[in-house]
Amino acid sequence: MVIDWRNLPSLTALRAFAATAEMRSFSQAARALNVTHAAVAQQVRALENQLARPLVQREGRGVSLTADGEQLAEALGQGFATMQRGLEALKAGEADRPVRVTLTASFAAQWLMPRLRDFWEKCPDIGLSMHPEPRVVDLHREGMDLAIRYGNGDWPGVESSYLASARLVVAGAPSLIGDRETLTTEEMCDQDWILSRSWPEQDTYLLKIGLDPEALSRTDINSEELAIAAARQGLGLVVESAALIEADVAEGRLRIVHESREKLPAYFIVTLPGPKRAAARAFLKWLKSQS
Repeated sequence: MVIDWRNLPSLTALRAFAATAEMRSFSQAARALNVTHAAVAQQVRALENQLARPLVQREGRGVSLTADGEQLAEALGQGFATMQRGLEALKAGEADRPVRVTLTASFAAQWLMPRLRDFWEKCPDIGLSMHPEPRVVDLHREGMDLAIRYGNGDWPGVESSYLASARLVVAGAPSLIGDRETLTTEEMCDQDWILSRSWPEQDTYLLKIGLDPEALSRTDINSEELAIAAARQGLGLVVESAALIEADVAEGRLRIVHESREKLPAYFIVTLPGPKRAAARAFLKWLKSQS
């Protein structure tokens, strides 16, 4: 059935009549709809005028329905009941749906995963569905609740808030660099390097500190995670975001020998404008508490 939207009466008038028909009273319908008695009566009269037929008759303090009113009330009752069931099912499904997060695999593994125990202790009933991938996805089209992105925080059509510093550092395992707290440019030139092909920013950083990436003794690896894992084994120096190796540094697996002081780029929480689901709001609140 094709709906003729242009000729349908207003939803406000239909709601007013349906509530009046159910309760047989303008006053009770007004209380149910949180409007005035006069507003309900006016909407019902407008509906009668549009349909060119009477629908209700006053009876003392209440009303009764005409034959046409009974027919319309039955149809509207079924229609509004179907709408209510659909909305309730949608809300129930949304409440049960995990919070969908898009982010890079390295950020998920190195920064988020070590912190998730705290989130689930505070919100044990909220599920998370993480989608690690390097590309920037359209949150609306992909059905994502939020993203964690690396950059300057100025993406169009979305809202972003700072999450964590992404300042770049050079780090190596103690077995590789010994007791040295820092390395000069010359000393870094003499080291082997583990670099991720998936992350071009590292070459830009090396050039800034006076090193030619192509002149280094380097092993290129396809992912940041594997590059960090190789660096832990003492196989070479690595260029990485300090946020992603903070646990390694804290626990002595890696040591920072050079670092950038730049504030941007950084990691940002990215969401679409507008209202968020309760589960997404809870996860966002927790994420911001970690910044």
